[in-house]
Amino acid sequence: MSPIGLSLRNKPYRLSENLNRVKESLATLATGLRGKTVYKWSILIALALSVAPAAAQISLWKMGGQGLAWSQNDSSEVFIDFQTFPGSIAPTYFDGEENILSKLPFWSPFKFPTDLSYEDGLIPRVWRAANGFYWFTAGTLTTEWVDGDSSSYSPPVARGINSEWYTFDVGVPVPANVVGFYTPPHGFRADGTLLRDDIFKAFEVSIAEEFDPVLNLENNDNDYHRLETLIADVPLNFDANVQLEFPKQYVRFIRLRRNPSIDDKAFASGQANVQQGTIGEFELKGEGVPKRVFYLSKIISLGRTVNFGRLFWDATPMRMVKGVPTPVDDAQARLAISVRSGRDDDPNVYHEFTDTGAERTVSRARFEKDLKQPDQTTQGQIQEGKPGLRASIIYDQDNWTFWSFPIAEFGQPAPLERGNHIQVRLTFESSSFFDFVRLDSLWIETAPPLASQVIGEVARFDEPTPDGGLTEVYLGEMTDFTYDVRAQFDGATQPGFDTIRIRTGSRPQFKRLEMGQPLQVIEPTEVIEAESELVVRLPQSITRSRNEPVRLVFGTEVFIFANTFAGEVFDANEESLPQQIEAGNASDEISTNSLRVLGGAQDAGAPIENLAFSSEVLTPNGDGANDVLAISYTLFRLPGPVPVALNIYDLRGIRVGGLELGMQGAGPQTVHWDGRDASGELLVPGLYVMEIALKSEFKTFRHQQPLGLAY
Repeated sequence: MSPIGLSLRNKPYRLSENLNRVKESLATLATGLRGKTVYKWSILIALALSVAPAAAQISLWKMGGQGLAWSQNDSSEVFIDFQTFPGSIAPTYFDGEENILSKLPFWSPFKFPTDLSYEDGLIPRVWRAANGFYWFTAGTLTTEWVDGDSSSYSPPVARGINSEWYTFDVGVPVPANVVGFYTPPHGFRADGTLLRDDIFKAFEVSIAEEFDPVLNLENNDNDYHRLETLIADVPLNFDANVQLEFPKQYVRFIRLRRNPSIDDKAFASGQANVQQGTIGEFELKGEGVPKRVFYLSKIISLGRTVNFGRLFWDATPMRMVKGVPTPVDDAQARLAISVRSGRDDDPNVYHEFTDTGAERTVSRARFEKDLKQPDQTTQGQIQEGKPGLRASIIYDQDNWTFWSFPIAEFGQPAPLERGNHIQVRLTFESSSFFDFVRLDSLWIETAPPLASQVIGEVARFDEPTPDGGLTEVYLGEMTDFTYDVRAQFDGATQPGFDTIRIRTGSRPQFKRLEMGQPLQVIEPTEVIEAESELVVRLPQSITRSRNEPVRLVFGTEVFIFANTFAGEVFDANEESLPQQIEAGNASDEISTNSLRVLGGAQDAGAPIENLAFSSEVLTPNGDGANDVLAISYTLFRLPGPVPVALNIYDLRGIRVGGLELGMQGAGPQTVHWDGRDASGELLVPGLYVMEIALKSEFKTFRHQQPLGLAY
């Protein structure tokens, strides 16, 4: 392999000799830790920071540690602990005695909050009846139950029993084994009854770990429905302080229903009356860490436009052992990081209604301060808009990237376009009540742009101007594509680039390179046809003084319904970061203005197809022939990587072996099996059923085929 080929295959950009050594150290250590839960990277941080000055073009943007403080740069967070580990963040650990609900400072009294910042899971909610849409009482009722102050309470109101049920959404599943509520310690009812004696006479409480389908059902019928697990049904209560114990489990939703009792007269008959029972505070208790927690940073200005490189972090898996947080190497916890970048300070575009009912763009300031929220139906649907009312909010995809898929691999390139703003979303996940991840810091490489903008668009080679501007192909069919690239420069300091990388998703076949005005076929310096990408080094750099259009023609297969041929450019000889290719009008000869290709099937196919074995009989006897079985298959229509497993069954249908194959994306796959079970023992000779199982969010897809085993 040529030195150029090695540099293009293994590096996204050229590094100094010192930084190369660091990268080798990172790779070596990462290889040593692969397969382990521990991902403490303090040594790597020291190595990376010690040589950073050698790469003059590349700098590090950092949160935590010596970077931006976690506690001063969050816009939203749910159960994040800023105190226990100074300078670091981790999920909040509950001691089992404290009220978890009081740890959440801002509650919405509506099932459908109207806050611009509302996002499911980031704002807790507590609402009455089907959706909490009772403007005359909502703001002063249920939120008083979760404010941490038992002397504040919801004053009794005259209404019928059918609306006397309440739902609490904590936002995330938390460990819990006690639900409770109690009367206020002071005050009197209008009839002179002490509030501390004003007891809920009859009630039931149900809970759910995640979203329960009945939460949607009641939007249509407005009727009461229990959540999935009933923990108490009390026909007559005499306790002012109710404490309901149940087996410890994760709980996100809690539902309390006031039932009629023999002490409720007019109320029991269904007539509106001031009901008995006043709650001063509602409680949820349990020991451990939540199943997941969130940290969402502010939109942070970088002060200049940059390209983004790899994402790193310093994190430690922990376990609470006898009340002491302890580093461990087998914590059942993980950290997922998502990022997005933008070229202004707001990822949304705001609109108002005009006289004709159309929408027009307005500033966020006008949207928030001058316009009113449209009326809502009891199902939370927006009613018809009029002038002076808020209209839609849409995502500004012209200036902002979408949130990246969660990044879980240390040192992975951050899929961000050039920008001068960045936002980080962290998800801490735990599958044990006592395991969690502590995050000390994270950092991303940044460097000045190679050009002010690099635009690209793709189309089928035989249909450069498709109807509707949408490129469509058959799934799994080799298709030739035209990929045009055009650069824009607005400063002499932008150095340009000499290499293009296209993420094809499956193995490409390079056809030709065209450059110049008019375009002419030209020989590239080097071409690399990798497993899921095409890398082409140009014979001359694209710079401000020599800015020529570029066209790549290649063939590849598409295995998902919407495949984006994401691309980037870089300079193989300079210390810089790649710059993302942005979809747009790169050529007058192509009309798609897009990097996306839509895939369709001639026949409706299954997600798993083309299952084949290297041999019909596996003979693991050590003679070198058919000792290992190669299993090949193709995955279709997957929006992203999903967990895949190999299962082996005997003819009774009993699973006798298998392998977890990890996360796999759409396209051809090959795995190997040596005839052994999970304990490493060879299975007995006979006929077996081999199964590839694809585990999606809602369903497991399976493809089976028989195999003989003999030795």
